[in-house]
Amino acid sequence: MEDFFRQWSPITQALIASLFTWGVTAAGAAIVFFVDKGSNRLLHISLGFAAGVMIAASFWSLLAPSIALAEQTGAIPWLPAAIGFLLGGAFVRLADAMIPHLHLFKPIREAEGPHTSWDRRVLLVLAITLHNIPEGLAIGVSFGAVAAGIEQASLGAAIALALGIGLQNFPEGTAIALPLRADGMSRTRAWWYGQLSAAVEPVAAVIGAAGVLLMRPILPYALAFAAGAMIYVVVEEVIPESQGEGNTDAATLACMVGFVIMMTLDVSLG
Repeated sequence: MEDFFRQWSPITQALIASLFTWGVTAAGAAIVFFVDKGSNRLLHISLGFAAGVMIAASFWSLLAPSIALAEQTGAIPWLPAAIGFLLGGAFVRLADAMIPHLHLFKPIREAEGPHTSWDRRVLLVLAITLHNIPEGLAIGVSFGAVAAGIEQASLGAAIALALGIGLQNFPEGTAIALPLRADGMSRTRAWWYGQLSAAVEPVAAVIGAAGVLLMRPILPYALAFAAGAMIYVVVEEVIPESQGEGNTDAATLACMVGFVIMMTLDVSLG
């Protein structure tokens, strides 16, 4: 797989990887063509798994290379990581405040962001879209870090990150498409909106890769920024949504499994 990626520029690599993660989301949303309603227990377990993948990716694929690069450049090792991490969380918090959205399992009256007349279905899609922006950025800056020659960043690790995000994108596609179908939307439209929630990932990935290639000094901050954004999403959205209806233990175990799988992918491929 690495040989396939090596023939492309870092920006193209990031685009290909993020198109893959988008495609996995579309595959997950395609479940709607076969069933009308999914199991909430399975959905909670899937969200727990996604949280574990994102937490592991935030450290091994993003924060560790950020700290390593700061050491290589003679900066205070923890400072760029700390600044970028906090800025990433602040970015998602600002987006939360500015963009109307509705988290899974919530009634329309608990929609967040500015008041709007948009219906529940649109708000659900926007919530998952916000979730996917940090994932796209993470993929982009990971491939950019490889091009920048960071010792701790490798093409295998960047591919592992894309694979891990792809794994947890499958249940995300299902999580948005099935509720839309349950709300009365046709199967085709429910699939369309389900996959559309991940369309932002290739855009974010290209921006992330291009940004760090054009401005290499920001790379340690960019890596940590993506990590901070992902952790904010995990703590504010993914973990709380995984803990409903008495499925806390199953979702927590799934989180640990997701963490181990992402860690194993990163270490073995990196």
